[in-house]
Amino acid sequence: MFKRIGLGLAAVATAAAATGAYLRFIRPWQLRWGAADEEVARAMPGDDVVEHPTFNATRAVTIQARPEEIWPWLVQIGFGRAGWYSYDWLDNAGHHSAERIIPELQHLAVGDFIPISLDGKQGQWVKDFEPNQWMLWGTPRTNEYTTWYWGLYPLDESQTRLITRVRMRYHWLSPMIVIDLLVEFTDIVMMRKCMLGIKQRVERAREVALPHASAIG
Repeated sequence: MFKRIGLGLAAVATAAAATGAYLRFIRPWQLRWGAADEEVARAMPGDDVVEHPTFNATRAVTIQARPEEIWPWLVQIGFGRAGWYSYDWLDNAGHHSAERIIPELQHLAVGDFIPISLDGKQGQWVKDFEPNQWMLWGTPRTNEYTTWYWGLYPLDESQTRLITRVRMRYHWLSPMIVIDLLVEFTDIVMMRKCMLGIKQRVERAREVALPHASAIG
């Protein structure tokens, strides 16, 4: 019996240590992957929707392109659409994310549904946007929202910062807490790959387009 108690206490201690390490080191890193201090602190559309969020993640990456070259790739994102430019076997039912701009997916409107789940039933709605600048998604849930913001901030004539911000308030007594915690621990994996996937596609398309434009000129 004492052996079982000892093993139980050891397991509790290990779990406590792992939780402490996550909260102290991993969580702060993953909630602001790639983002500068001023980007984390910057006010963005949708910040006022979810007050005092439990999960508030601002991530960023620099893309060698202008906002108008990046925007079409953002507009067409989503399951059953262009995909997530991420781990397709995990978040796109094994279908390869688009490597090109899809004209029929370029007509964005407020109220559009962006599927996220593999059954296409769960997702986010487009709440507002400014072409070539930003778009805000949201999901109503018990009179609150989860918001997902995508912003394009030009650095100069050929570089742009792509910044995303996800704000969520956890509902600890709701069955949805399972989904919330899944986001807590896995979102960074998907989002990092997604943002790098966008960067890769945009920069590759730009490399192809520039010599062609120069030849025509």
